[in-house]
Amino acid sequence: MTNRLSTTQEALMNTKLSRRDFLSTFASGIAYMGVRTPDWYPRFTFFAPQNVGPRGDVLVCIFQRGAMDGINVVIPYTESDYYKLRPTLAIPEPKTGNDKTIINLDGKFGLHPSLRPFKEIWDAKQLAPIHAAGSPDPTHSHFDAMDYMERGTPGEKQIPTGWLARHLQTVAWENKSPFRAVGMGTLLQTSLRGPVSATSLQSIAEFHLGGRNRSDPIKQFQSAISQMYSGSSPLDQSASLTLQATDMLEKVNVGTYKPANNAAYPKGNFGTALMQVAQLIKAEVGLEIAAVDLGGWDTHVRQGALDGDMPDLLAELSQGLAALYKDLGDAMKKVTIVTMSEFGRRVAENGGGGTDHGHGNVMFVIGGGVNGGKVYGDWPGIGKDKLDGPGDLAITTDFRDVLGEIVQKRMLNDKLSEVFPNYSKFKMRDVLQKLT
Repeated sequence: MTNRLSTTQEALMNTKLSRRDFLSTFASGIAYMGVRTPDWYPRFTFFAPQNVGPRGDVLVCIFQRGAMDGINVVIPYTESDYYKLRPTLAIPEPKTGNDKTIINLDGKFGLHPSLRPFKEIWDAKQLAPIHAAGSPDPTHSHFDAMDYMERGTPGEKQIPTGWLARHLQTVAWENKSPFRAVGMGTLLQTSLRGPVSATSLQSIAEFHLGGRNRSDPIKQFQSAISQMYSGSSPLDQSASLTLQATDMLEKVNVGTYKPANNAAYPKGNFGTALMQVAQLIKAEVGLEIAAVDLGGWDTHVRQGALDGDMPDLLAELSQGLAALYKDLGDAMKKVTIVTMSEFGRRVAENGGGGTDHGHGNVMFVIGGGVNGGKVYGDWPGIGKDKLDGPGDLAITTDFRDVLGEIVQKRMLNDKLSEVFPNYSKFKMRDVLQKLT
């Protein structure tokens, strides 16, 4: 700790940057030191003064990067082609008392056994899978598919902003919290990128705080900035806003947090990120959107049926989201969680014990406002004559239909044409209840 404090103090107090240069980036909306910062250091963008909470739900957006194999997640186990096309990857049909078999949902679909933590949420009718969902763009490129989905503009790269950023720009209220939007991770998600007016809709779109108590270093940071910027110039005002944000970190200290209701987050970055999201929600700091990534889904080889890379990822996903659900308790009444992945996998397994890039996939929506306990979507089937392209699950639900319903019904934003430009044929499936 001593070394961290010394490094921080030196960076703050002895930097060769001028007073104006030091905070010139604040004026453009980014708080960055201009020097290498310690790992506990919070990275902020778009600061604003005292917060106003969201009128709609808090949205937790989970992106499963690498293209999840939805066929082995919500499994069409009554179709013989599933077992025919997946001789080594297919999961055994449901069998009572056997936790190595499919978890039956509705007599047609079932969950992978690694998703057992989801069953309680399903039974509470607060979990809804939407199958054969995804982006209509046919690309099998991870980069392009993720980009299109996060922008909310399949096949279109001329619009530089993300769909979440456009939502924040178009809602009718002003939430001036520096924690209005949080992107967990080392890079800001494309979905959150976009210009925000300095006079109205401002947000923090990236936040990072290490898992230990850093209150002393944060106080050193605050003290140094206070001494350097105590006037009334625009730069001084920006510094003051930054201090408000760092002061708010005291309310969400990871080191002292104990999840409620015996919730147990999985170890690793994903579980830690979700636990910090829970803290921000409970602290009532004005959070509207949290974006969290879980990578590793590109399972061309050694995918695994009951054990392996994908079953491990499914366990991490379900344990993390079930812990967040349990930890928030009654607060889930105004929280919606949505999961997505850039595209699905081929229906037939390949020769390497994995699956190749496909098309249709499954999304999950979780929350108190969800009409759960039902698998949504128009199931196209996986028979040979039903497949898309070289052997992919066809898409019958555009991912924007799911996101658009969340935005409209739970986040109280009717400006769907601005959030999802060039798309007007929304097919709402009544996955969600209208928030009143």
